[in-house]
Amino acid sequence: MSGLELLAANLVSPIVLTFALGAVAGFIRSELELPEPVLKLLSIYPLLSIGLTGGRELAKVSLGEVSALVAVAAALTVAISAACYAVLRRFGGVDVANAAAVAAHHGSVSSVTFFAAIAFARAMGNPAEGYMTAVVALMEFAVVISLAIGRWRLRQGTNRVDLGNLLVDTLRGRGILLLSGGMLIGYTASDADLNRIAPFYEQLFRGFLMLLLLEMGMTATRQIREFVEVGRFMTGFAVVAPVAFGLAGLAAGWLVGLSQGGAFVLAAICASSSYIDAPAACRAALPEASPGIYLTASLGITFPFNLLANMPLLYAASSWLYG
Repeated sequence: MSGLELLAANLVSPIVLTFALGAVAGFIRSELELPEPVLKLLSIYPLLSIGLTGGRELAKVSLGEVSALVAVAAALTVAISAACYAVLRRFGGVDVANAAAVAAHHGSVSSVTFFAAIAFARAMGNPAEGYMTAVVALMEFAVVISLAIGRWRLRQGTNRVDLGNLLVDTLRGRGILLLSGGMLIGYTASDADLNRIAPFYEQLFRGFLMLLLLEMGMTATRQIREFVEVGRFMTGFAVVAPVAFGLAGLAAGWLVGLSQGGAFVLAAICASSSYIDAPAACRAALPEASPGIYLTASLGITFPFNLLANMPLLYAASSWLYG
């Protein structure tokens, strides 16, 4: 498929249409609302499901086969966080606190974008390696790196945050806990045991993802109302950065020998921007930063851009790269 054909196919896929439905509900201020317990379930299930699948696939490979990928993921985690901060400070004139907060969001990973990329790669007939889940868990540490940069630059004496506590809080976040725990279960359980629960953690995945994206559509629409606070430079950054980081991730995946689907998913991971775990960490470590800036850039701009346009673009680039 050409890039335009991929874009058109993506725009009419059930996942994207469900996101659009949520956006419409948000724009017209519909009474549609998912109860809080349901939202918690929707955020827990996909993480555990992907973790189980990743652990099952990780058990089939040796450490040597994934060591290069882990090293590249660690390098990308540091590079993306540092690049975000440097660009925002040098070219955007953004203050230290907001630059570090935006870097924390864009350096970390959007679990929902990762889920959507996994589903997209499967739909295109090029599923990613299951152990890509390990990359997501590793890149969550971008939050710690970015906030450490911010606190170091601010040097605010008694207002400094204990980075050890920040690291512990990051490890206790639902993303790392469920992905890592799911991988451990999937890695240690036998195929017979996993096959018994496969209807739960495999066959229900896309249905849960659609409900999650329905909520994300409504949430993104509410965040867009803060658009004015973001400004033109930040708006451009929230669109250009995921393309640049995504292409860097795609090239890195190709260099370490991932399949086309794996390289595409790595690209989507690098292009994504967190809006679940990162905001809580930013509120604690950088209270000076404005949620109207970092949340709007992440959830109101980057997330819908990735879902609607950037994923087809990155997949088209992967098709060109892999011939």
